[in-house]
Amino acid sequence: MPFTVQYNPDILTCLANLSSDEVFTPPALANQMLDLLPKSLWSDPEARFLDPACKSGVFLREIAKRLEKGLEGRIPDRQERINHIMKNQLFGIAITELTGLMSRRSLYCSKTANGKYSVCTAFGNELGNIRFRRMEHTWQDGRCVYCGANQEGYDRGPELETHAYEFIHTNKPEEIFTMKFDVIIGNPPYQLSDGGFGRSASPIYHKFVEQAKKLNPRYLVMIIPSRWFAGGKGLDEFRKEMLNDDRIRKLVDLENASEVFPGVDIAGGVCYFLWNRDSHGLCEVTNVRNAEKTTSVRALNEFPTFIRHSKAVSIIHKVLAKKERSMSEQVTSRKPFGLATNVRPMSHGDIILRWQNGEGPYERKEITIGTDMIDKWKVITSYVGYDHAGNPGADGRRRVFSKIDIIPPGTICTETYLVVGAYDDQLSAENLIKYMKTRFFRFLVAQFMYSHHITKEAYSLVPILDMNEEWTDEKLYKKYGLTEDEIAFIESMVRPMESTETADNQDLTENTENGTATNT
Repeated sequence: MPFTVQYNPDILTCLANLSSDEVFTPPALANQMLDLLPKSLWSDPEARFLDPACKSGVFLREIAKRLEKGLEGRIPDRQERINHIMKNQLFGIAITELTGLMSRRSLYCSKTANGKYSVCTAFGNELGNIRFRRMEHTWQDGRCVYCGANQEGYDRGPELETHAYEFIHTNKPEEIFTMKFDVIIGNPPYQLSDGGFGRSASPIYHKFVEQAKKLNPRYLVMIIPSRWFAGGKGLDEFRKEMLNDDRIRKLVDLENASEVFPGVDIAGGVCYFLWNRDSHGLCEVTNVRNAEKTTSVRALNEFPTFIRHSKAVSIIHKVLAKKERSMSEQVTSRKPFGLATNVRPMSHGDIILRWQNGEGPYERKEITIGTDMIDKWKVITSYVGYDHAGNPGADGRRRVFSKIDIIPPGTICTETYLVVGAYDDQLSAENLIKYMKTRFFRFLVAQFMYSHHITKEAYSLVPILDMNEEWTDEKLYKKYGLTEDEIAFIESMVRPMESTETADNQDLTENTENGTATNT
């Protein structure tokens, strides 16, 4: 009778995510993160590990596997070894009661640490070292002083989850376990609804990183959205602190999050990093794009916004060397004429209002912002980019802009659009559109695409040029002295656009308050 091998799938590879902001970590990814740590840890019986945001317990389980093998020579008796690892080395804080049960099941093979089937016989309580304590938000002026949650949405009864995570709802995280940790590792919750319109949400993951640093572990490893590279909503100070922290020794940036989180769409991708308390220097940056890895060693703070692609750095150096003014100086902020997305034309008026699905009359006297542009030729582009959630298309290349158009004198627009340039003559506006449609222009803007939106800051690397001249990629490549390899890289990143096209047939319906966009 032939011998057959039965395959028992790892249940942690089969879990559906709780939500878009509470994403389970696949075991393979957890091990890639653990591989950043020194191998000597796995044979150290004194090393302590903490996951401050347990969901499935995968990190603690995979650490236990490594320690169980690495400590074999130090603690030969297997049960004694397992008891030592579980009781003295592995600790976790669950984000909900349910994930606490899941994590104990993953680590102890029992939903209770002292249960009949627990692999550890050293615990005298059900929780073991994976604790869950229901926390309440601390409200002040309608917001939680710790996480910024909106009181209206999260001031719930005892039967509902509050999403007040214990690790970040204290000023003294060291008192949770009253011990020092060698390694803090995890995949924290990414965001909370902030009470804005629709699905508006504020980031929360950075608070876990900041709190973990307060505990001063030897090593910190976390996977978080890459949106912090460019800062933005609640992240500007965090970006500044991270980019200037030379203890971040390794950074793995995944441009498309679905490469490690199948079926999950996370705007701008995700990254994981190794922070080493006792080591300073340049960072080893690995960019993963379409399963291809590119690694470089560089300073994270070379630019105000982190440039994820090392191959882009030399191109940016050549552009900045010209010391030309930046397009971000002339691109408008949100609401170029002070009009929100939901503003619609009036029954009569002396100017025209362009909104996402058409245009109609509007009263000039109602406009108090951008009045100097009303009677100029204006180039507009959608505030929401073409590439959904800031991620490249299936071919790995971006188109960047969803719509570029000219609106004539006497026409204004809602905040669905930004005004990229305003001119006295139509020819300059037409030349700006041609400039914007070059791969060169869109490549520089794409370096800031970590979310749905393209803000004025995204134009920071793009130089202002003479719009009396028609610009093409060939002329731009020559002007900035780009090499064949640099040109090839740009063209591998950005799709072509028809230079004669003034408006794309595909528009976006969006609400800039809630950050969502759907094709129509």
